[in-house]
Amino acid sequence: MRTVTATEASRSFAALLDEAERGQTVVVTRGGRRIASIGPAATSNGAEVVALLASTAVDEDFAADVLAATDAAALEGPAWLAD
Repeated sequence: MRTVTATEASRSFAALLDEAERGQTVVVTRGGRRIASIGPAATSNGAEVVALLASTAVDEDFAADVLAATDAAALEGPAWLAD
């Protein structure tokens, strides 16, 4: 992992993206503090999230609260008056 200043990052952003594409992570600092990291994006199709949602039992009380909140929001009407 490499560290660059924000100024350097702005001057060589395309090169930083090339590094991320190759699997490297670059930390960007400003005033000596870490403010960001640029690295490879996660390559997931969401299958893990779907599996987690399918394997988790629904809390009936929570589901009822969500349904009640959704119903209450629908009954209130528009958030602001029409012009």
